[in-house]
Amino acid sequence: MFIFVPDEARQGYLKIEVTMLASLFGKKSDHPFADLKSAQAFLADMPKNDTHKMVLELTEWIESVTESTEFKPEHLFAVVSLLDETAQPYVRKLARDYFAQIELNQFQENRLWLALGNFYRNVAHAYLTLFKLYQENAKGTALLKAHLPLIVARALYSLRGQLKYVCAHYGPVDENIWANLAWLYRHAEQQQYVDTPVKLYAAKTWDSSVKQEFARLLAWYGAGVANLSPLYLHLTERLFAQYCSDIDVHTQLIDKELFSFDLNRAAAPVRVNFDATVYPSVRFVSMRNLQAKLGDLLKTLEKNIVPSELSLLGNYDAETVREAVLHLLTYLLEPPLRRNVRRSVKIDLNIAQGFANILEYTEVALDFNPQPPLHWQIEDIGLNGFRTVLPSNASVRIGSLLGLQAEGAAHWGVAVVRRMSRNETGQLHVGAEILANQIVGITLSQSGGGAASIEDGQPALWLYDKSGDIGAEVRLLMKDETFLPNRSWQVTLQGKSYLLIPVALQEKGADYDLAKFRVVEREAAEAA
Repeated sequence: MFIFVPDEARQGYLKIEVTMLASLFGKKSDHPFADLKSAQAFLADMPKNDTHKMVLELTEWIESVTESTEFKPEHLFAVVSLLDETAQPYVRKLARDYFAQIELNQFQENRLWLALGNFYRNVAHAYLTLFKLYQENAKGTALLKAHLPLIVARALYSLRGQLKYVCAHYGPVDENIWANLAWLYRHAEQQQYVDTPVKLYAAKTWDSSVKQEFARLLAWYGAGVANLSPLYLHLTERLFAQYCSDIDVHTQLIDKELFSFDLNRAAAPVRVNFDATVYPSVRFVSMRNLQAKLGDLLKTLEKNIVPSELSLLGNYDAETVREAVLHLLTYLLEPPLRRNVRRSVKIDLNIAQGFANILEYTEVALDFNPQPPLHWQIEDIGLNGFRTVLPSNASVRIGSLLGLQAEGAAHWGVAVVRRMSRNETGQLHVGAEILANQIVGITLSQSGGGAASIEDGQPALWLYDKSGDIGAEVRLLMKDETFLPNRSWQVTLQGKSYLLIPVALQEKGADYDLAKFRVVEREAAEAA
């Protein structure tokens, strides 16, 4: 029987007879993976038709062999590589299911999240253990030297996977991730293998390197992933994977570097401050050519075409991918900044979640017995947003539409959840952008279609500006997939009839369209 193990000298995989390898690893052990012949036989009998179970079992075996003290370093590397390679197609399948455009129920979402998060955490730990053994000059680790570029690149790849699933649940990021990132990259620089090309996995069609994996992680995390839903978090990560050759790391601050990372003071990457003192330990992430490539991709997506060469690990419509590209372009040019100071205040709010439920609290209510409002207490508030802290089991997502009414107030406003994070106890810190402090329910009819009624019209929410007046333009919240750039509407409001001419779709949510219209008052006779 033969197996394939990484051969860094040839940048591929080396076919080696199992009996030859087994003789190198000393006395026999009772562990199923003590020799590679039994490991191959064991893997052949695993439940390959059950993707979820395969990932769980392979994760357990990776954890088991990593914690074993009876394996020589070279054998440990061969076994970890074998298990990791075997798991890759199953992990990709679970990731496609987890990041599907169709929203999963909570049980299924949590089931997949746990499996994927545990896999990456244990694989990262395995490669970090091998790296630590080499750094400590443990007995037998000299044989690992030839594999170091692959070990470190895979450790970085797995750390990004670990970070991705922490972010998917808005959890607190383990600071050890940044410390390990600095530890690995510093050694690669010192030993001069940051640019050594490696075949990361057999299924990968392109080479990678320690520098590429390091830069890709920093660029992706630096691009505002804390403000994204899991779907867009995944798509942005895949886009950086697609264009990772256009991301670079420099020791000098030149002119177009975006993020910086200090190898001596390991923490999350930060936006470059060109006025700050530059220390020798700081590394800068540059994406000079990426903006042009994303711009070209955007033009293709606007034709409703998703390029076949785009590897997104799933099927996504052009509009969804376009939104992810627009987010990245925003961060490449200038990330959004909070414009107003928040002040600490305790305000009790009634909260209605979702477009249909908010409508039930307005004049166009359909009397579908709306869900009772939730009760949130605001921790701090600004001119355009607020923050609150919710229990760990709160059902809310980035992009959720919220109706809000202060205790004792007569009118409702509306907001959208923009940021979420969990503290160490699991509580959710939720940041929301206030779209309007006052809304009114209206019924739209197609232009020229006669008087509007709930039977023949579309219910919508009219968002008043701060003055409360009807101006030349208005924003409407409409049911999702309702806005069309060539469809005008008519509406009656405050005893007057108006023609609403579409200007732009500003945002698409899971259950709503946020659109801007030009407002033209119609004469009573014309309206009749």
